[in-house]
Amino acid sequence: MDDLLSKGTAQTAISVSELNRQVKTLLERNLATLWVEGEISNLARPASGHLYFSLKDETSQIRCAWFRQRQRGPTINLGNGDQVLAFGRVSIYEARGDYQLIVEQLEEAGVGELRRRFEALKKSLLAKGLFDDAKQDLPGLPARIGIVTSPSGAAVRDILTVLKRRFPSIPVVIYPTLVQGDTAAILIADAIDRAAERNECDVLVITRGGGSLEDLWSFNEEVVARAIHRCPIPIVSAVGHEIDFTIADFVADVRAPTPSAAAELIVPDQDEWARNLARTATRIAMLGRRYLEDRFQAVDWLGRRLTQASPAATVARQSDWLNNLPQILTGAIRHDLATRAHRLQVVRSRLLQQSPAIEVRQSMHRVSSLQQRLAGAGTSAIDKLHVRLRLATRTLETVSPLATLDRGYAIVSDSNTGAILSDAANVSPGSKITARLAHGSLQATVQESHSGDSDEA
Repeated sequence: MDDLLSKGTAQTAISVSELNRQVKTLLERNLATLWVEGEISNLARPASGHLYFSLKDETSQIRCAWFRQRQRGPTINLGNGDQVLAFGRVSIYEARGDYQLIVEQLEEAGVGELRRRFEALKKSLLAKGLFDDAKQDLPGLPARIGIVTSPSGAAVRDILTVLKRRFPSIPVVIYPTLVQGDTAAILIADAIDRAAERNECDVLVITRGGGSLEDLWSFNEEVVARAIHRCPIPIVSAVGHEIDFTIADFVADVRAPTPSAAAELIVPDQDEWARNLARTATRIAMLGRRYLEDRFQAVDWLGRRLTQASPAATVARQSDWLNNLPQILTGAIRHDLATRAHRLQVVRSRLLQQSPAIEVRQSMHRVSSLQQRLAGAGTSAIDKLHVRLRLATRTLETVSPLATLDRGYAIVSDSNTGAILSDAANVSPGSKITARLAHGSLQATVQESHSGDSDEA
């Protein structure tokens, strides 16, 4: 509110629409829904079906709007001068700036007193723990159903009709009681205690048909609430219509919107149950067959093992083994001998590969090869020497003095010294010389010598 006032200066002026919008926001945020008691005046019924009126007391009044979608039950008897109790929220109609109450529920002033008592009792029982969340679960298929109600009311007929249609084989026990009047609350509590004492039902339904708040008030008494709370049997509360709430609804384990809905909750559909049962039976039969087949196989297997483990079977196997033992031993010996022969052959091959005779043969072969190579090399060398000798001989013959001697020349030497004489100046007269001819030699005495190139002797 201070923020709103601070904006109302000349410099920060706001529009009327903005003002009404902010006032509406303030009202709706800061005022919760509440009950307002007053007298109806200025009642208007436009064609839209909405109701517009004012609530007034001795000194003040407030505009009210009750929209059609919020209205419950007939409103034709509503008129100016009626003393009523209106439940709603405070708002503002922005177009005109009208402060108004948006009504959500409208009751007569007497009913409003009951409503206040209802809220007070609800708050008290909540504080005492009668509305705790530790609720009991309903049985999936009750063996017997108990109903606390008037045996002549429409509610019990609705429940029995639904039960007959859904699961008629379940027995029903009715605990008769009044459900309306000054003594009804005590009688309802006694019926609940009686059902708990007998303990013959799996589930208990507390029910009656619809009516006004005064008609349903017996189910708003604390004595009924405490009887429900201490009952060990799961309780379904089905009081009035779907829009009606009682204290019994909050204490019971389950609330059903109507008596027929309670019957739908507490029993399954017989046909669906039968189908489920048939499916379950089929599955059990299949599992049973599988189990028996497994057991039969196990018995057969154990029987074979027992037969194989019997003394007779053992003796027979050992007898067969003894009968076959010679063949087995013969085969084993043959296999061993073959293995040993193969190993001996391998060793022999390795020994032969390492024998000295083989090495000697290989050495002799190498010596023979070397001899052949040496003989070939010697012959080749001799042939080459012969060729060289012939060449040298021819060359020597070409330059040999003997060849010169054959042409008539002679080799003269000093007979005493044997020195070859090539210069006459080295020979004095009377010296003995030897002249070697091509064939033979001559002894001569020098009579005279001539040096120089003269051809004279």
